[in-house]
Amino acid sequence: MARFLIFVLLFGLCGAASENELYEFPVLFAFPKMPVNEQNLATKEGVKLGRYLFYDPILSADSSISCASCHHQKNAFADAARFSKGIGAQLQQRNTLPLFNLAWYNSFFWDGRIAILEDLPFHPVRTKSEMNLNWQEAEKRIANKPFYRKQFRTVFKTESPDSNQIVFAISQFLRTLISANSKYDQVLRGEKHLTTDEYAGFILANNQTKGNCLHCHITDAHALGTNGKMSNNGLDAGLFKNPSLRNLAFTAPYMDDGRFNTLEEVVDFYSDSIKNPAYADSKMGHLQNGKSALNALEKKQLIAFLKTLSDSAFVLDARFSNPF
Repeated sequence: MARFLIFVLLFGLCGAASENELYEFPVLFAFPKMPVNEQNLATKEGVKLGRYLFYDPILSADSSISCASCHHQKNAFADAARFSKGIGAQLQQRNTLPLFNLAWYNSFFWDGRIAILEDLPFHPVRTKSEMNLNWQEAEKRIANKPFYRKQFRTVFKTESPDSNQIVFAISQFLRTLISANSKYDQVLRGEKHLTTDEYAGFILANNQTKGNCLHCHITDAHALGTNGKMSNNGLDAGLFKNPSLRNLAFTAPYMDDGRFNTLEEVVDFYSDSIKNPAYADSKMGHLQNGKSALNALEKKQLIAFLKTLSDSAFVLDARFSNPF
C-alpha cells in the first residue's frame, strides 16, 4: 500500500479521478459494505480504459493473448480448461480462478500471494509462462497507440503511462465485475422462492454434521459465498484460497488442479472421500472418515441449492464483454 500512496503523491491520481465522473456501483442486498481503494477510485473513463486493456493482447510478448484469453465471461471469467494455456501454449500450474466480486477479497491467487487487487495484473503480464512481457515494453507499446494515448490523457493526465497507471485502469474494470443477481440473490430480495429441493440443499450446506459448507463458503450471513480465507480441504498439502460458491454452473472444472469435472464429483469427494489426512482443516471434522456421508437424495438437494448461486445475467452482461 505504501507504494500506491507514493504513486498518488507523485502523479496525482486522486486529482485525476476527481475530474472524471465516478463509476456508480450498485447498492447490493445481503452483501457486506464494498471496500474502496481511495488511491484508485473507479471512474467511468477509467473502467472503460481498463476494459479495453483486459481484452487487448498488446500486453503479451507476441501480442497473441490477453487477460481474457484465460478469463472468459461465459465461464464467469474462469477457463473451461483444467489448465489455461499461456504464451506459446504453455500450460499453467493451477486451474484458473474466476473473476467476480473481487473488491471484497483480501487475497488473490490460489496461494493468496497478494493482498491488494491493484497488484493482481502485474503478475500475469510479467510471468514467463503466461504473457511474458516486461513492463517497460508494455509502457512503450501503450504510449505508441494513439487510442491509448487519448484514453490515458483523459483518465490519468498523461500520454506516456507507467505500469502503475496501466494496472490501476485494469483494476478499475475488475472492480465492476460484480455478480449479485443469481436466483439465490433474488430469493434474498423476496423476488423468488427456493424449491423444496433447493431449500433442503440450503439447510444441508449450513448443517455442520451434513454438508458442512458454511465454515469456508458462507451463504447465510452474506451472499459472497466465501469467507475469503485460506484453508485445506484434504486434497493437497498447504493452504489454498476458499473460492466462492457463486457461479459454479459456469466454472468447471473444480479445485486448484481442476481434477473434478462435475459438481457431482465435488459433492462425492466431500461426502465420501475425505480420509482424515493430517493436513485437512480441523473444521472439516464431520466430513472426515465418512461421518457426514450424504445419501443420493441429499447430494441431489445440495447440488440443487448450489446451482441457485449461479448468475446467468453476469455471464451475459454486455458491460463486461469484449469492446473491440
